[in-house]
Amino acid sequence: MQKKGQTDTEVLVIGGGASGLMAAGRAAEEGARVVLLEKTDAPGKKILVSGKMRCNLTNAADLPLFMAMYGPNGRFLHGAFSRFFRPELLAFFERYGLSTKTERGGRIFPVSDAAGDVVRVFERYLADHRVRTVLSAPVRSVAPAGPDRLEVRTANDRYFAASVILAAGGASWPATGSTGDGYTLAAALGHAIVKPRPALVPLIVREAALVRSLQDVSLRNVRASVFRGEAAAVDASAIPARDYGRGENKTPRPPLIESRFGEMLFTHFGLGGPIILLMSLAAVDALEEGPVSVLIDLKPALTKDRLRRRLQEDLHRFGKRRIALILKDYLPGKVIEPLLGLAGLNASLPAHQVDAGGRDRIVDTLKALRFNIRAPLPLSRAIVTAGGVALAEVDPRTMASRKIPGLYFCGEVLDIDADTGGYNLQAAFSTGYVAGECAAAFVRGRKCA
Repeated sequence: MQKKGQTDTEVLVIGGGASGLMAAGRAAEEGARVVLLEKTDAPGKKILVSGKMRCNLTNAADLPLFMAMYGPNGRFLHGAFSRFFRPELLAFFERYGLSTKTERGGRIFPVSDAAGDVVRVFERYLADHRVRTVLSAPVRSVAPAGPDRLEVRTANDRYFAASVILAAGGASWPATGSTGDGYTLAAALGHAIVKPRPALVPLIVREAALVRSLQDVSLRNVRASVFRGEAAAVDASAIPARDYGRGENKTPRPPLIESRFGEMLFTHFGLGGPIILLMSLAAVDALEEGPVSVLIDLKPALTKDRLRRRLQEDLHRFGKRRIALILKDYLPGKVIEPLLGLAGLNASLPAHQVDAGGRDRIVDTLKALRFNIRAPLPLSRAIVTAGGVALAEVDPRTMASRKIPGLYFCGEVLDIDADTGGYNLQAAFSTGYVAGECAAAFVRGRKCA
């Protein structure tokens, strides 16, 4: 008979996010008695806000490109992906009546475009296999309680389980329950934690007045490049003509760190938008070692010489027009006056009064708009957390701790992060599936590798 405030089970899952829901369902599907502890008042909160509330489930990229999106730590996922990858994930959702579609960039979404439908699939999955879910139950400690079980404490209750799956998430999106608790619990059990850092996060720049003047301007078809060093010291000729970063085969030549072509956004504090987010972790890590800058090529389709000739022709043809009016064919209106200010020119200056030096300064600024990075936004404002439980201390075939028998990890609590595009959720689902399956095998005394 169980004591009041005490529960005995076989598998206990900490965290009701993507990986925890999958782990709990899979462990129960394999025949284990499962309890899921969720610190908030509902499971799946981060799923609900993912992919702009549409939930980008995974990606259609082939496996080599898929793995490259995680950087060097992607090697850890080979075992999990060999057991449960995109085909198995989509079949799982189809089994529960959730159809999917593939969009630009290989991103795969529910046909309904509703993240809530994904959460409802997991609610049915857990109900079908009789998982007991306990809400508003933040975990305070996990500790061995004898040779064959672990004790988990919440504010009011104690749980004993043969196996515990730590799926407490990272430290981004704290409103969804991800506040770094998993790192504290893992460290208390003797696991090394790779420093958590913000990934997929906007960047704050030192040129505060300039970005305020550009606030809310969205740019398409530009190239942003991250460099080591102060912006003024970077040779603009080092801006590459191709992408460098995760998913790309070539290594950049210093001081270049990463470079991306696409869309970006100016904010009141700095730089955001897709290509900035993709490069943000590289910038964050480089800031630990010294100054970091971003140079933006506003006209990457034109070489510097072609751009100079085109501008010279326009200035000559429309000599009586104000220079600002001519540049409307080159830039969004809100960018023109700040850019001319950087070039040392008055926006009302007639084109015929712009000398060769002025033309060159305009071209230089168009080809290399320079910013010094002060810091990223805080970890709580990042889309993803980089860092976490050191992968060397986790068996990649089973997600089992190499230190504590019966302890398993999955999802963002691990030192795994990826670019946008569905890669982070696929890693969560895959590691959750394997952790759940192997935890159930562990309590039954079966091998799971």
